[in-house]
Amino acid sequence: MSVVPAQAVAGAVPGTSGARPEEAAPLAPRARLVPALGAVYRAQLSRARVARIPLLFVATFQSIGIMVLLRGVVDGGDAARSVVSGSSVLVVAFVALNLLAQYFGQLRAGGGLDHYATLPVPPAAVVLGAAAAYASFTVPGTVVTAVTGCVLFQLPMAHLWVLAAVLPLAGAALAGLGAALGLLAPRPELATLCGQLGMSAALLLGVLPAERMPEVIGWARDLLPSTYGVEALARSFDPHPDWVAVGADLGVCAAVGVLSLAVATWAYRRAASR
Repeated sequence: MSVVPAQAVAGAVPGTSGARPEEAAPLAPRARLVPALGAVYRAQLSRARVARIPLLFVATFQSIGIMVLLRGVVDGGDAARSVVSGSSVLVVAFVALNLLAQYFGQLRAGGGLDHYATLPVPPAAVVLGAAAAYASFTVPGTVVTAVTGCVLFQLPMAHLWVLAAVLPLAGAALAGLGAALGLLAPRPELATLCGQLGMSAALLLGVLPAERMPEVIGWARDLLPSTYGVEALARSFDPHPDWVAVGADLGVCAAVGVLSLAVATWAYRRAASR
């Protein structure tokens, strides 16, 4: 009869020193940023397409109404350029800043962040996807507002292609600011209030001509992210635009957009970990 080694017997009996613990099943790999960003973007865009169309109509109608009212007191020149460019970017502010602040405020209060926190999705993908969806949703209203303003104030449309740069950059800056306000506000009511105040600031500081404002208000205007998008679009209405100045304004708008989205991502991590 063959003798079985004691080590083999010990390894076969549960609870003995030779027993091997069961290995945990490996977790699924974390989703990469770009695919996760695309998934969040498509989900948010489909949601916004149903729920935000009436609000987009209101934002566009509001901006066109402001231009019609100011048409009686503004004849042309730099003031007309400021009114048209500010009213066009105001559509972006209404949706990307105001509505996104409300969305993230309600998401945080209702426990929606817990759902995103359980998914293998990078925090940056959630913030960037939602911001991109809300910003891209403003494209039709902004284009309609800009074209209507050019007709009302008899401004040239040859360089309206600048909107292709102003829209994503100003939209990113305002959407990042709106997301940060919604995530940092302790209550959804305060998030709604901050979004409304931000949109009002974009209205007062962006639509009204800068040269007619007091110096202190001009400093506040320089701090508003959408100001540089407004300035870039206003310069494009000149007969011979200063493209260096337009590029500088767009560069500042891009830098502010990166900063605001980074702050929003940090605010998302902070809110999701609580």
